[in-house]
Amino acid sequence: MNRLAEVLRSSRVIAVVGLSSKRWRPSYGVAEYLKRAGYRIVPVNPQETELLGEKCYPDVDSIPGPVDIVDIFRRAEYVPEIVEAAIRKGAKAVWMQEGVIHEEAARHAEAAGLVVAMDHCILKDHRRLAGG
Repeated sequence: MNRLAEVLRSSRVIAVVGLSSKRWRPSYGVAEYLKRAGYRIVPVNPQETELLGEKCYPDVDSIPGPVDIVDIFRRAEYVPEIVEAAIRKGAKAVWMQEGVIHEEAARHAEAAGLVVAMDHCILKDHRRLAGG
């Protein structure tokens, strides 16, 4: 079975790093879709206090409790520190959204046992792989 499909099916909590309060931004639409699909969304944005009815955290390390997927809507230069936080958090996967590419961080995450999607939209993958 496709590892991405399995992660999507078995996951419940998705941290959305870089979630914007601007409804026209891709991060907002994707998070809104994932919430409607039944996932618990944990917004990560130091400039916000609440998004989509959920408490917002300044970084992945600040999130209480487990996180299954860390979905990254940040520029590539921020990816290594987010991947490190995902590994510390015990996430199953990191999902770098379309246009977000960091080969070294991807290799590091895979070496730590995480499933990695790079330059992929989790919304499109969910629709395609998990029957969303």
